[in-house]
Amino acid sequence: MTNRRHVIALMAGTAVAATASACTDDSQGASGNPEDLSMGEFPRNQTLYTTGAAWAPPGDWNPITPGEVTGLRGLGFESLFLFDPQEAVLTPWLAESGSWTEELVYELKLRSGVKWSDGEQLTADDVKHTLEIGQIESVPYHNIWGWVESVEAVDDLTVRVNFTDARHQEWDNFLYSNVIVPEHVWSQYSEEDILTGTNEDPVVTGPYTIHSYDQDRVAWVKRDDWWATEHLDLEAKPTFIVDIVNTSNEVTLNMLMQSEVDLSNNFLPGITDLLEGQPALSTYFDGPPYMLPGNTAMLIPNTTLKPLDDPAFRRAMAFAISAGEVVDTVYGGMVAASNPTGLLPLWDRYVDQDVVAEHGFQFEPSKAADMLAAAGYEDNDGDGFVEDKDGNAFEFKLNVPAGWTDWEEASRSIASDLRDVGINVTEEFIDAAAVDDARTSGSFQLILNNQSGVSHSPWTHYRYMFQLPINEEQHDANFQRWESQEAWDLTEELAGTASDDPRFQEVLSELQRISLEELPAIPIWYNGIWAQASNQVWTNWPSEAEDTPDAYPCTWNGMWNMGAIYMITELKLAE
Repeated sequence: MTNRRHVIALMAGTAVAATASACTDDSQGASGNPEDLSMGEFPRNQTLYTTGAAWAPPGDWNPITPGEVTGLRGLGFESLFLFDPQEAVLTPWLAESGSWTEELVYELKLRSGVKWSDGEQLTADDVKHTLEIGQIESVPYHNIWGWVESVEAVDDLTVRVNFTDARHQEWDNFLYSNVIVPEHVWSQYSEEDILTGTNEDPVVTGPYTIHSYDQDRVAWVKRDDWWATEHLDLEAKPTFIVDIVNTSNEVTLNMLMQSEVDLSNNFLPGITDLLEGQPALSTYFDGPPYMLPGNTAMLIPNTTLKPLDDPAFRRAMAFAISAGEVVDTVYGGMVAASNPTGLLPLWDRYVDQDVVAEHGFQFEPSKAADMLAAAGYEDNDGDGFVEDKDGNAFEFKLNVPAGWTDWEEASRSIASDLRDVGINVTEEFIDAAAVDDARTSGSFQLILNNQSGVSHSPWTHYRYMFQLPINEEQHDANFQRWESQEAWDLTEELAGTASDDPRFQEVLSELQRISLEELPAIPIWYNGIWAQASNQVWTNWPSEAEDTPDAYPCTWNGMWNMGAIYMITELKLAE
């Protein structure tokens, strides 16, 4: 049969029209097989249209390396556990159970009867092989082999993992963040295939397989033999899921209003005004902040530069910035101000209020000015801006991606606040790729960045903040390039400490004290999990209401493994 993954009748220019016109109830096509329908023939009442996760044409179907197509991990490949952010617990998924049977031994029991999409059974060999792929240095989870000693397939459904160091937090992170691949397929791949191969026609365990794709979208088709239907009484409701590549927030908003998109995970400016007059649109909360918190937006100073290398200077900056102005004026109440620690509300129980009371900060510009003077930063030339301790004038650029309208406005507000207390900062908008390059290489002065995000443990927040060593290129952590061996040693200790161990909170309190005293990055607001849904075709979206699902309504990579997959199983067709 012709490979539908390369021959698609639908062209990008006619995508919106095709979406709107596909209204037939015939989801089977003439052959009785939904896979034989072209993308433009999908019945509207069988198809879920999403957007907000992909910003480029579909790349590859390789779940091992970054950059794979949106939804591949979750709709296609699956993890051993899910993480439930609402209850802050890991729940079994491909695994039926998992536990530490000895201090340095963890055993997994897999569900029986789980089938790959090619009909083969999921076995312990698949889990063993997936873990051992991490022995390749360039694989993203290669770091586990710094503390995993060996993996054994005890029998078809039992996996024993032996550790040299029981990294409880890091291991839990692996269990839900990484997906399992089929040994009978991936054992045939070379190292080059694993690292750079496209893995077309992926063999998966999830509820969907790839149907087709084009430059501006990917279509998924439901599997009839998904294991969770029998084991957990879960059924994926849409026959097809079509994820559309973003072109602009304005285009997405129009498609949402016209019911050509069912769920948008974009930031849509003005959505709060539209909600009042559009009963068909909904968000997770009915009122401010409308969105669940997804990560912490922080001001990142390059601590290799003077005077950004001075904790006293950075603390003065923190007191100068009005998070409330960003929340109210820039976002219209769609987000919330961050806790001074930067820890998400999900981790409120871990916030040491005594530490915050002693070392925290709040918007107090007069105090910021006093702190600058006390630390030796004065305006000696009368230009309205302080000089550094050596009497040298300085000016910093605050860079954010051009076209990110909310961040552009936020940076204007932040720069204005800093200028008001005598710190010469000017906002500058550059290409998003240039921001990425500058953040990675350290060739910036000030940037905004989303630090860490929703996860099972505040350990991920501090790993993101304090990771050492500092490399020439920093790809995924410590972009501020701040070196504290004490903080990193504590973070490493936290990684190996169980959450119910009293030492866990003790370490967290110490990390909060260090981060607030030193402020290598300045928390400002909680960036939202943008989620705007249309109820014209599909309803029963996750929300704060008691009679709706509690899942996170988000298609971003990683969110499927955090329970978003339940959203697909609880959707209902609008009457």
